[in-house]
Amino acid sequence: MTDSISYAKDTELIHQVTDQHLAGPVTAARPLVIGIVAGEVSGDSLGADFMQQMNNLREDIVWVGVGGIKMQAQGLQSIFPLSRLAVMGLVEVLAQLSDLFKARRELLTAFKNANIDWFIGIDAPDFNLRVAKKLKPKGVFCVQYVSPSIWAWRESRIHGIKAATDLVLCLFPFELPVYERHNHPAICVGHPLLRTIEHRLENTPITQLRSELVWHNDGLQQFFIERFAAVSQLVCVMPGSRRGEITAILPLMLDGIQKLVLLDPDLCFIIPTVDQNHQYIVQEVIDKCSEQLRAAIVVVYDESQPGFSQQAMAASDIIILASGTATLEAMLLERPMVVVYQLNQLTYRIVKRLVKVSYVALPNILADHAIVPELIQEQASGDNICRTVMQLLQPRAYQEQLNALIDTKQTLQQQSNHDPASSVIEQWYINNNSQ
Repeated sequence: MTDSISYAKDTELIHQVTDQHLAGPVTAARPLVIGIVAGEVSGDSLGADFMQQMNNLREDIVWVGVGGIKMQAQGLQSIFPLSRLAVMGLVEVLAQLSDLFKARRELLTAFKNANIDWFIGIDAPDFNLRVAKKLKPKGVFCVQYVSPSIWAWRESRIHGIKAATDLVLCLFPFELPVYERHNHPAICVGHPLLRTIEHRLENTPITQLRSELVWHNDGLQQFFIERFAAVSQLVCVMPGSRRGEITAILPLMLDGIQKLVLLDPDLCFIIPTVDQNHQYIVQEVIDKCSEQLRAAIVVVYDESQPGFSQQAMAASDIIILASGTATLEAMLLERPMVVVYQLNQLTYRIVKRLVKVSYVALPNILADHAIVPELIQEQASGDNICRTVMQLLQPRAYQEQLNALIDTKQTLQQQSNHDPASSVIEQWYINNNSQ
């Protein structure tokens, strides 16, 4: 009953946005025009989840901006490819600065032509907050979805955030105190994975998940048919979704995998990719490796299964992955992991001097202590990856990490109880009625 009342309230408010505030007393109601920009693949998922919630409340919303396949499926016609904004690291951004400025100009022109009412910037704060700063003074209601890491470094950025936004949607509860200190509207909506991850993947026996994964994919069937030896453990490998991450991190992971295969030839490794281009990039790196290593790894993309990466993670015993959203997925799927990450050395030195938190992996930040191993920069070597994975495969270490992941997951679920669409609508209503 409570959910029905809440939905009815949200529906009424979202119609007020267009029917009263935007249309004016004489003209007929017009669609709500929302500008929305995601800066990378993980932002595409966040954007699609938000768009779906809003589309369920009103059918005639017009979406303008930049997003990937998932956001386009919800009605967005992307002005240019999402990959144009997905630039990794401080040094790397400098090399693409000219095109990023051009992209911003193109975007602002498109927003002006569409006469947008709201702007939702998803992650990519260096880009989106600059866009919002241009829009807010013109009366556009501006939201930053995913807080910049001011809780970790450069808290002084809060002043720029306040100037550019009407609301910040935070994914995690540890982000809220800084906004409370500076009296700026912010709500913890939780990560959409808390709502969208397939619960069946959490509750189904791993052997059944593995059989289903192989059965529904020709590439996996061929891979396992060719492996006549028994499979001791299945390890999911996720080197990141951006080319910069793949070229920096995958060779380190492969060095570790080469050593693991020497210790246990029956280990199998699966690398799920986000799209076909990603698959080609990863496979190109794999093809340069030894025959023994190539025989132990399968790179798979399955366009018929939107949640294929999650299925691969759930069907694996452990996961070797880059720091990022995938670490949260692994935690929610209750799969032990080893986190590997490496930045450009200059970028790392700059960040290390500025960041005031002790961890990079989300499970560790959420738990406020090290529950999953982090192999960062110089520690991200083949020897360390091999040794850490072998240690984690020991029953006691495996169970200890699993228990810690489950405890952290349950705490996060309890602290995340707002949905993004309702939060945005209610803040708009508060702003509109306080003027």
